[in-house]
Amino acid sequence: MTTLLAFIIAIVVLVAFHEYGHYLVARRCGVKVLRFSIGFGKVLYSKKFAGSDTEWVLSAIPLGGYVKMLDEREGEVKAEELPFAFNRQPVLQRMAIVVAGPLANLLLAIVFYWGLFIYGIPGLKPALGIVAQHTPAAAAQLQAQQTIVSINGKPTPSWQDVRWVLLDTVLQSSEVSLEIRTVQGEIVQRVLDISSLTVADLDSDFLGKLGLQPYQPVIKPVIGKLIESGVAQRSGLKVGDTILSANGEPVSDWEKWVEVVRNHPASLLHLEIKREGHVITLDLTPDSVKEADKQVGKIGAAPQIDQQEFDAMMTTIRYSPIAALSQAMRKTWETSAVSLQMMGRMIVGQISLKNLSGPITIADYAGQSAHMGVGAYLSFLALISISLGVLNLLPIPLLDGGHLLYYMAELLKGSPVPEWLWEAGQKVGIALLFTLMALALFNDFSRLILN
Repeated sequence: MTTLLAFIIAIVVLVAFHEYGHYLVARRCGVKVLRFSIGFGKVLYSKKFAGSDTEWVLSAIPLGGYVKMLDEREGEVKAEELPFAFNRQPVLQRMAIVVAGPLANLLLAIVFYWGLFIYGIPGLKPALGIVAQHTPAAAAQLQAQQTIVSINGKPTPSWQDVRWVLLDTVLQSSEVSLEIRTVQGEIVQRVLDISSLTVADLDSDFLGKLGLQPYQPVIKPVIGKLIESGVAQRSGLKVGDTILSANGEPVSDWEKWVEVVRNHPASLLHLEIKREGHVITLDLTPDSVKEADKQVGKIGAAPQIDQQEFDAMMTTIRYSPIAALSQAMRKTWETSAVSLQMMGRMIVGQISLKNLSGPITIADYAGQSAHMGVGAYLSFLALISISLGVLNLLPIPLLDGGHLLYYMAELLKGSPVPEWLWEAGQKVGIALLFTLMALALFNDFSRLILN
């Protein structure tokens, strides 16, 4: 229910703001607006306010919306109302009305980011974990526990910023300049070669291929929680026990312990543990569980976490109201630019179409972000608002960008585009949008099945 509610709120807010952009500029230009609808299909609720010609509507399919304006192309218009018809307006005013929707979405994203930057956005500090040998990061002499301060002069206060800036840079150059803070607090410059990355790598963990991963404190092999009646509890393990060795092999940290357990499904393990200062032994046989087409061991235990160490890895990115506005505009601009670049590369086949997401994936992300808190949900709304704005500016008939293309042609040639071309464009647009929606839904269901 949380996922469904979060999805519905997201759609209503983003679509309402988009359509209100069209509505507001249309009214400013003197155009009569007949209907303002959230959703498509059957009308569930409608309302006309006193002194208004506009019918405000909620419709059955909440996957979009529309503003219906007085237009001679859609029906007969009374002679006295012709000055208020959309098609009778100067071409620049029609272009302003069309572009107002996508711009409203971009403005909404700026507002969301502005509020978030003032309130503070939590993030993971960009401190480096173990740098694998024979990777670009190792070649750049990067070391564990160093912190990435900036990339090509752009500040990177969190790992999210590191990933975003590198994603943008991968599409433009073969190397980047890093400003690094060492463990001793010194600032040094490093050059990271990213030429080894292919477009296919962008679909996966491209940071890992570069040898970049977040620093994580060592988690000691100490039992913190036990599942009731699980293997660990039945075998005699207790909260606070420290695993010293398994089958005679030393266990240095929790990651090593997990590796041992997973590699011994239904196999006896002879353990040496430390309990209240005493070393004792016990035997344990992990359950065998199928995971990703192979059998792995599970015992039903979780580690003891030093919360202070993990809290120290987090940071809060916060700015003054004026600086926050500047950062919000920069964030919206950069996100829009990267979105356009990714779409372009997807169109020419350089990036997999598997990256397309439909309503199911968006609903899933809406639910996840809502569970994470208001800040995460507003960040999600800002990102989707940018995507909606950018998508609608694409020169595809039926979308706002397609209409802009027609009006630009009219502006250049001095007369409207022929009616037959409009109709042909509408058919092409419908075919393209249905194809994209079908592909997005296929990707959604594929992710559900794989997960």
